[in-house]
Amino acid sequence: MAASKDPMVPDGDVNPINTDYKIGQDNIVLNVGPFGLDIHNRVFAVSGLTIVAFVLLTLMFQTQVEPMFGDLRGWLTSNLDWFFISAGNIFVLVCLGLAVSPLGKVRLGGTLAKPDYGYLGWFSMLFAAGMGIGLMFYGVSEPLSHFGSSMGGTTVESGARTDWAPLGAAAGDAAAATRLGMAATIFHWALHPWAIYAILALGLALFSFNKGLPLTIRSVFYPLLGERIWGWPGHVVDILAVLATMFGLATSLGLGASQAAAGLNYLFGISLGETTQIVLVIGITAIALTSVLAGLDAGVKRLSEINMILAVLLLVFLIAVGPTLAIASGFFSNLGAYVEYLPALSNPFGREDANFSQGWTAFYWAWWISWSPFVGMFIARVSRGRTVREFIVSVLIIPSLACVLWMTVFGGTAISQLVQDGYKAVAEAALPLQIFQMLDVLPMAQITSFLAIVLVVVFFVTSSDSGSLVIDVIAAGGKVDAPTPQRVFWCVFEGLVAIALILGGGLVALQAMAVSTGFPFTIVLLIATVAVVKGLASEPRGA
Repeated sequence: MAASKDPMVPDGDVNPINTDYKIGQDNIVLNVGPFGLDIHNRVFAVSGLTIVAFVLLTLMFQTQVEPMFGDLRGWLTSNLDWFFISAGNIFVLVCLGLAVSPLGKVRLGGTLAKPDYGYLGWFSMLFAAGMGIGLMFYGVSEPLSHFGSSMGGTTVESGARTDWAPLGAAAGDAAAATRLGMAATIFHWALHPWAIYAILALGLALFSFNKGLPLTIRSVFYPLLGERIWGWPGHVVDILAVLATMFGLATSLGLGASQAAAGLNYLFGISLGETTQIVLVIGITAIALTSVLAGLDAGVKRLSEINMILAVLLLVFLIAVGPTLAIASGFFSNLGAYVEYLPALSNPFGREDANFSQGWTAFYWAWWISWSPFVGMFIARVSRGRTVREFIVSVLIIPSLACVLWMTVFGGTAISQLVQDGYKAVAEAALPLQIFQMLDVLPMAQITSFLAIVLVVVFFVTSSDSGSLVIDVIAAGGKVDAPTPQRVFWCVFEGLVAIALILGGGLVALQAMAVSTGFPFTIVLLIATVAVVKGLASEPRGA
């Protein structure tokens, strides 16, 4: 009896990892001398032209677009905070449900598949690509901001008094303020963001490795759209993924540039202005191009592992010379506080702490969601051979614990300097500078501050080069071996978008574009969650 065909696999097409996949007539091959291109015509054209137009218009009308970005970010976060928070909760619950259900036995790549990478290389790549720049930028500043708010003070971000009454914090109680401040910080960096990444990464890995569909976002929707994923419904999904990824990356690159510029100003007195940030973006984009040309294993993997080593060295140094006992006890205390306050922090309705839910959480969730095509595809590409249960535990729990440790060490050290030592400079500094102020009163400050700058730069490069690879895969219709000039195009335009946003409003503009592209992609990701569950249900399960 002939084996029945998997309904998830379109006629005449096979696994795109091993073949040159073509989608009807939508791929166009342009062989022009050494600059041959192999692109998915509609996705590449629409998303590429949109991004080019955005860069040109923003650079031409800087004065006019700056207030527009501010208004856009404010409207989206103030009116849709409940939507972002509710979506984040759904992603966490679905991931935990899959991990404990029989579907957790499904193996990505088939029942006989073996992992392509060991645990160390795997963890290094997903962690460095997932949150590197953000951890450096907010590792000190966010715990301090929430600590000040819960003490009944003002927030660094808005300057407005924030009432934490819904969470029961006692104004003036430093111990309670520390617990709540750390719980609020961990809430933004633990289960919820990693669940967002895990859902899309799981779908991409499943439909690519198990179903033989192209490694692109549209493939996840095959259980719901069927053959229509090869038409405009699929085009729209991939175009939204390209735009969300581009602007999510640009936000991170802008944050990294501002922090690196602050560090260079602090150490060497280099001017702290837009020119410095733009020069940094150009220089680091050039380094990223080198890594892009080297490929995934030689470029991204090597940089990720180097960055992980440097990050661990800085982390261990702070534990050794900082408030060691407070850090050791704080890890478990902060983890307990996170679990205790999680229901209140994740409540999407009836909140009185508007600055927290709108100014922080809604922005973060939109940012993580705009990153999800990039991080999700990147994680999917390196996760073949893992069971769904192993995948979710590794992608959800282990990085969350690493983030708890990071925030405890960096944020806890800064809070201790403020409360125990009366060192107010760390809290009074601008956000990008706070990590350097924290390091300034510790031994070997010049060396560790320089190491922090290097970490920001390498995280910057890792995000840029791996992001370029991912965007190129989407724009090429799922091909993972598209011609090099295409990856160069996307890498260059990541830098140009970051420059345009820096000139068009700085941090506010960066956040506005992350939120505005994150909103439509949240809807896409919610629908994709249903498709992932349906796809898993059709798979054989291991013992």
